[in-house]
Amino acid sequence: MGMRQISGKSDIDLDSFDYAILKAVSANGRITITDLAERINLSKSPTQARLKRLEAAKVITGYTAQLDPVRLGLAHIAFVEVKLGDTREAALQAFNDAVQNVPEIEQCHMIAGAFDYLLKVRCTDMVAYRAVLGEKISSLPYVSQTSTHVSMQAVKEEAL
Repeated sequence: MGMRQISGKSDIDLDSFDYAILKAVSANGRITITDLAERINLSKSPTQARLKRLEAAKVITGYTAQLDPVRLGLAHIAFVEVKLGDTREAALQAFNDAVQNVPEIEQCHMIAGAFDYLLKVRCTDMVAYRAVLGEKISSLPYVSQTSTHVSMQAVKEEAL
């Protein structure tokens, strides 16, 4: 991978060692510095310094466990197009804030197009989804219309 500028709170230039670190820790957040250094072919001290630099620059924002939603009984995925009746900034902010309190909404994206938001909703089954749609999503601030697309199979689903 070539060099690329990442913008944010501070700019940081990433090189092939940085990308190798990012790939390794995204696959295994519990990797030891010794194993990481060996994997990227760099000594331990520079590897640790690079990792700390990536964390300080917020390129790495944290480490989490990856859970299997199917084993947790959450295999039903629906994508919901949401149109708002008002798209002024206060309405958008009210919707954005309210979405944070609906645990079944796994992702929420503001969309430029025929609708305002696209939600990824994960539930146990269609009965549970209908309840979430009717009781939670439809009552979010300024929601005027929804359209649901049910996922039949997750063909590719991976973290960054």
